[in-house]
Formats: sequence, C-alpha cells, structure tokens
Amino acid sequence: MIPKDTEGFSFGKKEDKLGWNSQPTRILTFEDVKVPVKNQIGKDGFGFKIAMEGLNGGRVNIASCSLGAAQRSLDLAIEHLKYRKQFGKALSEFQYNQFKLAELATKLITSRLMVRAAAEQLENNDPETVAMCAMAKLHATDNCFKVVNGALQMFGGYGFLKDYPIQPYLRDIRVHQILEGTNEMMRLLIGRDLLTKEIFWKS
Repeated sequence: MIPKDTEGFSFGKKEDKLGWNSQPTRILTFEDVKVPVKNQIGKDGFGFKIAMEGLNGGRVNIASCSLGAAQRSLDLAIEHLKYRKQFGKALSEFQYNQFKLAELATKLITSRLMVRAAAEQLENNDPETVAMCAMAKLHATDNCFKVVNGALQMFGGYGFLKDYPIQPYLRDIRVHQILEGTNEMMRLLIGRDLLTKEIFWKS
C-alpha cells in the first residue's frame, strides 16, 4: 500500500477520454519511492499471482458493465421503435426491425449466461476459471458492443445526437474490449488453455 503523499509518487494529468468520463484516469509515476515492509500485501514472490487473480474478477466485472450498457440500449431502441412512425405505422411493425431486435436480444442473453457461468467458476475457484473468465469477457464485450451499436442504428440520425440518450453507451462500452486485457489477449489465453487439454473441457 502506497499513500498518495509518499515522496516520489505523483499523479499525471487527468486524461481526456472518448468515454468513461465520470472515471478519472491518470498516469501514476514512481521515482525512487521507498515503501516500508509493513505496507507489503501478500508474501514475497506472490505479487504476480495476486495481480492475476484480480484480473479474473476484473474481466467478469467489465463483462458485466457491458451487459448493463447493452440492456439499457436495447430498452431505449424498443421504446424508440414503438414511438417513431414512418409510412403511417410504427417502426416496430416492420419485420426487418423485429428481426434485428431478435438478433440483438440473443447476443445479450448469451453474453449474460456466459458472464454468470464465469462468475460462478470464479467464486468456486474452479480450475478452468482463467479461461472461462477470458471467454466471458471476450464474448460479452464483443457482442454487447454490437448490441449497443445496433440499437443506436435503430435511432437513425437521432442516435448520433447528444440530445438522445443512447450515444454515451456507445462511447463508454468501446473501451471494454481493451480493459482488463485486450480481447486479442483473451483469444490467446483461451487458445493456449485449449491446447494444454487432451479433450475440450466442459463447464
């Protein structure tokens, strides 16, 4: 643990980001920082293990954040389709929009099921926790981004306006494919896990 007033420890400027604007992001700088032994968390040599265990939970967390953005965006799209009219009928009556809603809802539900399965394995300290958390993060953040993007598309040009409520979700959710390990890294973790098994594991 390093108190913020520790000599040699400083914060960089607050970054101006595309999304996540309610969360301050700064570079942490350490220059010849001396930390007392009593401030050490865990035993010598266990820092990497502690960090990795934190990442598993972080991946479930980021995936869960994606679920929230996707759910709200889908709800907003449904409200809009019922209200907005073209050619004398609500947009919700057009079969194409109904098909798109079905696709988006399916992506959302499969993501939610994967996140819950990963959370359960994490809680039970299952041997497959690392791969399952990576799968949940990969699947949920990729698919929930598609849900939010597809929901915004249903607003047409209105979706791009800040007067309408859906655009912040698109800006905020984009970074979920990067945080807690990029989705390219998730693919690497999953692939390596599969190659160490004689058979594909079952959750």
